[in-house]
Amino acid sequence: MVWDAWGSPSGHKPLPEQIRGLLAQVFGVSGEPVTRRDEGDVPLRASALTPEQHAGLVAVVGAENLSIDHRDRLLHAGGKSTPDLLRRRAEGEQDAPDAVVLPADHDQVLAVLKYCSAKGIAVVPFGGGTSVVGGLDPARGSFPAVIALDLRRLDTLTEVDPVSGTATLGAGLSGPQAEELLARQGLSLGHFPQSFEYATIGGFAATRSSGQASAGYGRFDDMIQRLRIATPAGDLDLGRAPASAAGPDLRELFSGSEGTLGIITEVTLRVHPVPETTAYQAWSFPDFATGAAALRTVIQAGAAPTVMRLSDEAETGLNLARAGDIGGAAVGGCLAVTTFEGTAAHVVARSAESAALLAAAGGTALGETPAREWEHGRFAAPYLRDALLDVGVLCETLETATSWADLANLKAKVTAALTESLTAQGTPALVMCHISHTYPTGASLYFTIVGKQAEDPIAQWAVAKRAAGDAIVAAGGTITHHHAVGADHRPWMTDEIGDLGVQVLRAVKSAVDPAGILNPGKLIP
Repeated sequence: MVWDAWGSPSGHKPLPEQIRGLLAQVFGVSGEPVTRRDEGDVPLRASALTPEQHAGLVAVVGAENLSIDHRDRLLHAGGKSTPDLLRRRAEGEQDAPDAVVLPADHDQVLAVLKYCSAKGIAVVPFGGGTSVVGGLDPARGSFPAVIALDLRRLDTLTEVDPVSGTATLGAGLSGPQAEELLARQGLSLGHFPQSFEYATIGGFAATRSSGQASAGYGRFDDMIQRLRIATPAGDLDLGRAPASAAGPDLRELFSGSEGTLGIITEVTLRVHPVPETTAYQAWSFPDFATGAAALRTVIQAGAAPTVMRLSDEAETGLNLARAGDIGGAAVGGCLAVTTFEGTAAHVVARSAESAALLAAAGGTALGETPAREWEHGRFAAPYLRDALLDVGVLCETLETATSWADLANLKAKVTAALTESLTAQGTPALVMCHISHTYPTGASLYFTIVGKQAEDPIAQWAVAKRAAGDAIVAAGGTITHHHAVGADHRPWMTDEIGDLGVQVLRAVKSAVDPAGILNPGKLIP
C-alpha cells in the first residue's frame, strides 16, 4: 500500500463536486485537497541497528532479505488508522523500524526470534499493514532497536484435504492470493473483511478477524483448525482434531495474540466449495430498533444469510453502506443488506425463509440493486476516508459488540459520548452506525464518525476515542469486536479481562517470550 494512505494509487480519486459542496455546507471546509509530501522528503529516525546486529540477521535470512532502505522502512512505519495517517502526513521526523527482515519459512522466523531475543531487539510482525489500532507501531519498549518481521515470503498453499474440507496456508498470503489458490481446487475460505485486499492469513488469525460474510461462514477463529507458531522459546504446533477435550484449547490463546506471544507462520483452515450461486436482497426498515429486532429474529431462527447488515438512519441517509457513495440516492428509514451463497436449492430455500421473517418483522423489500452496489464497493470505504482527510475532514471508525438486550443502550451511549466529546471541542460531527455482524445472542456495532478537523486532529480524535472507550466499558460492551487491541485499545484491557486475566497473559508471555521482544506495547497492559 502507499505510505501515507490506504491501498494502491489507482484506488484514490478526488471527491466529486457535489460532495465537496456538501462538506462546505455542513462543516465549513473548502473541499480543496491539501498537497501531500513525497515519500522521499520524509525524514526518518536513524536506524539503531548495529553493524553486528545487521550481520547477525543477514546470516539468518540473507542480505537480499534485510533492508534498511528509506522506502522499505517508511512502508513498515505503522498501520492505517486515521491517527496513523495523520501522524505520517505531519511535518518532522517519522519513526520507523530500524530494519525490515523477510524470512523465507517457519525455521527462519524461529531463528530470527531466537537471535533477536538473545541480542535485545524488539520484533513487530508485519503482514498486510492494515492494522487500525496501533498494532504495527514500531515500538521499541525497553530495547534500543526494533525490526519489522515481514512475512510476505510465507505465501504457499501447502496442503488441501478435500475429504475433511481443510487447507493449510502460509501466514503471508493475502486474502486475494489465498482465494486464488483455493479457487484452483474449487474451494473458498469466504473471509472478506474490509481489509481483504491487503490483509494476510496470519494477520487474520493474530487479530481474530471477522469478515463481512461471518453470518454464513463464521469468524476467522471459527475456521482455524491448526496453528503453527514460532516463539523465542521454541515451536508450537496446535490443533490435531476438529474438537478435543485435552485441556484448554491453546489455539484460542494464540488466535488474537497480535504477535505478542509468538509469530503465526502457518494456518490450517476450514474451507468450502466455491458457491454455485449468490442471491441479493436489500430491505428498508422504518427505524433502527425495528431493523435490529428483525435481524435478531432471522439469526435466532437459524435462517441467517451469508451477509446480513443494517445501517442506522444517519448512515442510510448518506449511503455510506452503499459502495461508499455518499452522493447517491438516499434510502428512507434504515437500509439492510443480505446476500445468500451456496447451491441453487440452498439459496432459494434460505432466501425465501429469511425474506418471510424480515417482511413479518416490518421490512420492505427493495430488490437486489442496493445489495449488489454494497458488495461492489465494500472494500472502497477507506479510500473515501483518505479523500476526506485530504480536505480537512476527520473520518474514523470504531466498533464494539454486546448482547441483543443491551444493543440499543450501547449504541445510544457511544453515540452520545462521541457527539458530546467532539462538540465540546468546538468541532460538531456526524456519528453513524451499522450492525456489521450478528450472532444468536448479540451483535456488533460499527461506528463511523465524520466532522471538521481541529487544529490538532490527532489530539481531537484521542479525546473522542477515550470518551467512546469509556462509554463502551461503562455500558458493558467489548472494547473491540474485530479490529483487535493493538496499542489503541490497550488502556481498556484490564476492564475487559480483569486484573487476574492480565496476570495470566503476562505469565504466558513470560513463558514464550522471556526477554519480552515480541510487539512491545501492544495488547497486554
